[in-house]
Amino acid sequence: MNNLKRVDPRRPFVVTAAGLRRITLGETGSADASGAHWPAQHGHASAAKPRRLISDPKHYVLVAAHPERGALDDHACQAIAAAALLADAQTEVALLVFGELKDDAAALGVDKLIELPGFDRRTFAPESELRALQACAAALAPKHVFLPDNASGDGDLGRRYAASARASVATHVVEIDAKHVGVYEQAKRAWASRSLPDVILLAQNAVDAKLPFVGAGERLAGDFIRPANDVASPYRDLGLEAIDAAQVALEEADFIVSAGNGVTDVGAFEQLAGTFGAAIGASRVAVDNGHFTRDKQVGATGKTVEASVYIAFGISGAVQHLQGIKDCRHVIAVNLDGSAPIAKRANLTVVGDAQGTIAALIEQVQAARAKRGGASAVSDVTHSAGVAA
Repeated sequence: MNNLKRVDPRRPFVVTAAGLRRITLGETGSADASGAHWPAQHGHASAAKPRRLISDPKHYVLVAAHPERGALDDHACQAIAAAALLADAQTEVALLVFGELKDDAAALGVDKLIELPGFDRRTFAPESELRALQACAAALAPKHVFLPDNASGDGDLGRRYAASARASVATHVVEIDAKHVGVYEQAKRAWASRSLPDVILLAQNAVDAKLPFVGAGERLAGDFIRPANDVASPYRDLGLEAIDAAQVALEEADFIVSAGNGVTDVGAFEQLAGTFGAAIGASRVAVDNGHFTRDKQVGATGKTVEASVYIAFGISGAVQHLQGIKDCRHVIAVNLDGSAPIAKRANLTVVGDAQGTIAALIEQVQAARAKRGGASAVSDVTHSAGVAA
């Protein structure tokens, strides 16, 4: 009797520049092997990537997303990559961002960039955003509209747009190629697919964001799109309520400072966290030593965090801790050992004493606040300190 587990050949795949790459074992899907494939381009890992070939552009595919502090997250970049990989030689990729974008739009695969700096992600304005997307779609007449299907505004906006435009839509898309999209149904007990709809809301990790080409990266004036501040809305923005960062769950914190065995002055470390307005995390060793409570532990046996900024003081970087910070956007390590495992994960490594670095950061932040008279100086000091280091 054959005891080998059978693998369904129709399981979901990830769209890459080299074609369809199946990575999810044991799950059922309906990926058609006859779907679109993109030939691999040798040397695409080099610094100079070729521009995607467009001849006689006649059409657009539109991607809409909300940046955070001028940057797009991985999910939004995957939506752009999907649009770029599916676009043909007569179709340009347009990106509409609700805010300012500091990322290199061309490197993301964007041909036309439309920025709407009048929109702030921290302000709840769904009606204004919907009208802006409607105006952009009316001007460009895109063949398809792509958005990341997330819980931070893009997924809601995509559903609102599809309903207002009476457009066909697919949500939580986990399979996509040039001919079809596929989604799970009934808590993953069923599978559904259809031809490409007008509005495509992509689930995370359905597409590889690494592209072998770049886009034109040209900017389009967004004069035809203005925030509709005068539009009557059933919603009232109550603003943001500031709370103590120590009260924020680590899983929800955007800025975390974390202490390891190399931090001996816990009081100074906690002062730095308060000065930064950051949540406090700790390594397992620091928790086991009684310096921090168990709910502060970051790692495979503790909390998995997704902070935009994670600063690790005196943490060597055991594999369990690195597992807990794998989804953090920017990791800064402060350690006496420049070859510590965490240095390989860190975007920036400061080789130095944790206590000395903590004291210097507190001094810089306090000096900047005294000079500029505002808490907004914290982010500026953090940025300048990182560059200087």
